[in-house]
Amino acid sequence: MNTLTKITITETKLALRTPGFVISGLVLPTAITAVLGVIPGIRAESGTATGMRFLDAWVPSMIVLTMAMMGLQSIPGIIASYREQGILRRFSTTPVHPAQLLVAQLIINVAVTIGGVGILLVTADVVFDVPSPRDPLGFLLTFVLGTAAIFGLGLIAASVAKTSRAAGGIAMIAYIPVMFLGGVWLPRPLLPEVIQNIGAYFPPGVKALEDAWTGTGAQPLQLAVLAAFAVGSCVVAAKLFRWE
Repeated sequence: MNTLTKITITETKLALRTPGFVISGLVLPTAITAVLGVIPGIRAESGTATGMRFLDAWVPSMIVLTMAMMGLQSIPGIIASYREQGILRRFSTTPVHPAQLLVAQLIINVAVTIGGVGILLVTADVVFDVPSPRDPLGFLLTFVLGTAAIFGLGLIAASVAKTSRAAGGIAMIAYIPVMFLGGVWLPRPLLPEVIQNIGAYFPPGVKALEDAWTGTGAQPLQLAVLAAFAVGSCVVAAKLFRWE
């Protein structure tokens, strides 16, 4: 068993001892969808050109919620708390490179994100007859780029914050617009058109996710901007990161 595997197993056990974010990432988006799904008005046609029900349009927003919770709340707080407690500094004095600890945390949080989205999609399909994405490859590409962009923004917060509380505050700068533009607080069909257009190019790419659902296909410019966010945020995070 290599070092990274051992660290990942250890970090997983620690995460399960304080499972708040894990449970939230896996269950909360599906629970919200289930509660809304029993409301007849939410299951009614939205009247938009796509013909999607409000509930259908809500599922991509719940994917945004999953990404935002894990990428902008969970991982920045964990990494900053390790810096605050001196864990990263102690790692730097051992043969184990501290970067392996970060990779282990990324593996855990991305896994929870994937698991939460998987549970959401299956539940929405089986229970509420929400159609699966008609463009699965486009959905997968957008999901990968969106996850990378959101986690990159979260790592920027983790890179500069000295405490977990500070990390949460810094990450909130990205968390609020991500949630708003992603239609988490108000369904996107109800947002002003100008806000919808801005959200189409803002991580994690909720408009591209919606386009994957309808099969119209994401615009290349949307994916290019999303990729730029992903690469740019990760590069900035690497430049700013401090172990102490």
